[in-house]
Amino acid sequence: MGSETERKFLVRSSDWKPGAVGVLYRQGYLCRQEARTVRVRIAGDQAYLTIKGQAQGLTRLEYEYPLPLAEAQELLEQLCLRPLIEKTRYRIEYRGRVWEVDEFAGENLGLVVAEVELKSPDQPLELPDWVGEEVTRDPRYLNANLVVHPFSRWGKP
Repeated sequence: MGSETERKFLVRSSDWKPGAVGVLYRQGYLCRQEARTVRVRIAGDQAYLTIKGQAQGLTRLEYEYPLPLAEAQELLEQLCLRPLIEKTRYRIEYRGRVWEVDEFAGENLGLVVAEVELKSPDQPLELPDWVGEEVTRDPRYLNANLVVHPFSRWGKP
């Protein structure tokens, strides 16, 4: 059984960026419900189908499978909800941990978040200076929710 435990934070400065190399991500959702999501993702030249369960605190079930790139492109174009999530992901090492910093584009332009995976929910974590407010438990920042409530529309009726 697969699972992930992660924490998510807003990024408050670009101090993480010098020397960082990013990978373009495009992803869409075939299913987005509170109890489960099914995502198609293209990261660079790799593609995946990911199934996630509902979060239980900081942890949730996660299963990920490789997909042929052409099939992933077709799923994104033909079956996934709109808008697609577009972002560049950077992997930044800090004090023995790898942080994933996502700079969003498209409908979520302006949003920059950082995630870090942990071995357990109570694992101690030292935050880099460029990390700001924690948004782990704020559902607005879930990629599956950014599809239906993009960052560019927050605060607009």
